[in-house]
Amino acid sequence: MTATANIKRATNMTLAFSEEQAMILDSAMSFCSDRSDITAVRSLLGSETGYSADVWAEMVALGWTGIAIPEQYGGSELGIGSTIPLVESMGRHLLSTPYISTTIASQAILRGGSDEQKAQWLPKVAEGSVGTLALLDNEDWGATSTSCELSARLELQGSKLFVNDAAVADFFIVLANHKGAQVLVLVEASQLSTDALTSKVLIDETKRACTVNFSGITVSADAILPGSEAALRDSKLIGALLMAAEATGSAAAALDVVVGYLTSRIQFGRLIGSYQSLKHPTVEMLIGMDSARTLIYHAATVVGDETLNHDADVACRMAKAQATDALMFAGDRAIQFHGGMGFTYECDAQLYLRRALWVQHQYGDAQHHRLHLANLLLD
Repeated sequence: MTATANIKRATNMTLAFSEEQAMILDSAMSFCSDRSDITAVRSLLGSETGYSADVWAEMVALGWTGIAIPEQYGGSELGIGSTIPLVESMGRHLLSTPYISTTIASQAILRGGSDEQKAQWLPKVAEGSVGTLALLDNEDWGATSTSCELSARLELQGSKLFVNDAAVADFFIVLANHKGAQVLVLVEASQLSTDALTSKVLIDETKRACTVNFSGITVSADAILPGSEAALRDSKLIGALLMAAEATGSAAAALDVVVGYLTSRIQFGRLIGSYQSLKHPTVEMLIGMDSARTLIYHAATVVGDETLNHDADVACRMAKAQATDALMFAGDRAIQFHGGMGFTYECDAQLYLRRALWVQHQYGDAQHHRLHLANLLLD
């Protein structure tokens, strides 16, 4: 296929916003708005877990944790695409819970796990158990190797960095080398030593992550996901898509903050929103956010339960690249438009720039994904 044909294929996007997605979006917007106003967000910044256990319990009761899980395992089998409205709404209201981490981990099991692993863990996820992926040995999402080892005796050696929601996780899916291949290994939280977790300070104070030491943990052979290769690839792409959805919601919120300020702040007898130098960047924020929103919902239509194909690969990467760029620009302008106050901790605008700085590197930044897109779209 020629480069031109590849590009046409990538830009011929069908955007189908299903009835189920519309209903989920309406429900999620109402829920997140009620449970996560800016006062609630700030009240949780210094908490141990970074989220409200009561809000998480409500999300579980609403069936959100089972949306992408098949009915035979206690879910509603609406597919991973139906989680996008939820995550976008969570991003818009800075509602941080283990939802994204757990959804990615459950997708790894769904796509690469054995029947026994699925039967054991997917019902638990639907009922509210928390899972997370432990992938990074360093800060490079483009790394193709791992230093964590699973020996012939099935003993793990190595640590993982920036493991999201590790402190509240019930299980981990760990990337390791085993007999010359990369495998994903299920590790229960109860197998960790008491000093295995080291909390890290993140730029985004609504998020939590740890360095986790898995050395000395012995697992059974049935803890290895038999379809690790495909599960690893798909999990990274789904992770990028979910992060893009969250970033898109946060970009919309940053735009709301900017518009609210421009239409209320008066200087020299005029609303500052009347100045062209502020109007134009605000329009750029809107265009960037709308473009990201189009891309995340297009990706939601092409990402299914089967192994992700070329179109899904392209869609997830385009969404992540656009969404993180959109949020970076929106967060930066939100700070700048507020003037000196924007640089203070009390100004809500800084929350969105912090989110932008954190999310851009989760599951690969824009440069990382555009590098892969070049290979996917150009001969």
